[in-house]
Amino acid sequence: MANFPFQRLQADLANLIRRTPGGQRLPSEPELARQLHVSRATLREAMRAFETQGLIRRRQGSGTFVVGRMPVIDGGLEVLESLETMARRMGQEVTASSLEVEIQFADQELAAELGVPLATRITRVRRVIRENERPVAYLVDVLPESYLRPEDLPASFRGSVLDFLLARGDPLTVSRAAISAIGATAELAKALEIQRGDVLLHFAARLYAGEAKVVDFSKSYFIPGYFNFFVVRRVGRP
Repeated sequence: MANFPFQRLQADLANLIRRTPGGQRLPSEPELARQLHVSRATLREAMRAFETQGLIRRRQGSGTFVVGRMPVIDGGLEVLESLETMARRMGQEVTASSLEVEIQFADQELAAELGVPLATRITRVRRVIRENERPVAYLVDVLPESYLRPEDLPASFRGSVLDFLLARGDPLTVSRAAISAIGATAELAKALEIQRGDVLLHFAARLYAGEAKVVDFSKSYFIPGYFNFFVVRRVGRP
């Protein structure tokens, strides 16, 4: 019974969101907290569940908007595929925006992840992935310049480094990813039009060509609620 007031608050918010047309702004936090007779901190905590479902979006300096339920990009993790491939299989389309391709020098972290000397020239590819104009993911790939130069990417490049490498015929073999939940940094919050500290699903992955050569280290950040990742596993036998 101790959680009943909070559950009632979530029910009230659910009804409000359901009645509000997509794209319309909800009342401000102070006003909404007064209407529902709760503190702003309690209200913010209750609203996080609706953010992770993709039903509302908080935009810094603008307020909270109802976005409605969008088609979820659904895919298993047993086979590495680009977001474009997964979306296309479901009859959806995603686009890349804020594309940046630049040369940097490997710091200690990237040198260790790529297995290259410190200060090696690397190509970094950053972009925001959008579904129906909504930012849903932020992707960063870094590769040794000797493996991928910025000028190698064609003018028609749509944002998927994986698809480009596969089309080029690279002998890619396996990807190893660490998956975690993190709070959005200021940079990620700005790129994804969310609030700093909002929860994101984070993949840090090494892509291999051959048995031991790392050719790409990527960091991918996904807004929960817009993706349904799953793993199909066989049952082990003793």
